[in-house]
Amino acid sequence: MIDLERHYLQYLAPGYDRNEVLRDLMTTYGDDVWNFAYFLTRRADAADDISQEVFLIAYSKLYSFRGECSVKSWLLTIARNKSLHYLQSAFIRKVTLWDTVLYRKETSPSAEHIMFERLETKQLWEHVLTLPRKFREVLILDYHYGLPMKEIAELLQVSEGTVKSRLHRARHKLTALLKHETEGEGR
Repeated sequence: MIDLERHYLQYLAPGYDRNEVLRDLMTTYGDDVWNFAYFLTRRADAADDISQEVFLIAYSKLYSFRGECSVKSWLLTIARNKSLHYLQSAFIRKVTLWDTVLYRKETSPSAEHIMFERLETKQLWEHVLTLPRKFREVLILDYHYGLPMKEIAELLQVSEGTVKSRLHRARHKLTALLKHETEGEGR
């Protein structure tokens, strides 16, 4: 990972081809950005739009990246901010409700279904998605993306202690959900 970070920092200096760097960033981090946006919004169409916006912003701000965090953290921070903005939009809150009511039957597998089939722990991730956003995002950033506590704290703009507390509470809630489900199957 360190070599990859040095690679980007070396080529982010003015004078290098931004298109090539952007293409490389999209190839390397595109799935991570899309998945994180999807985990936060729970909508494939929103994750598509947000991912595009993230890389447009990264392209326009490429030379202002100072390297104070990893490139991955920088992109995920942009994705988080865009996802939160999307979720706070009054239009989206109203449309999402109607989409849920009007389009319950799907003729083809959803992006969510396809994505979870790829995960070995399908049941676990389904439960993660039921958690409140603040718990969901710390679990995803810690387990799925493997970010250190310090970077998670910077990305979420909270203290490391808050990250540790949320992570502990998220694990506790997840354990309770799994225990409740296991007890329900035993009946």
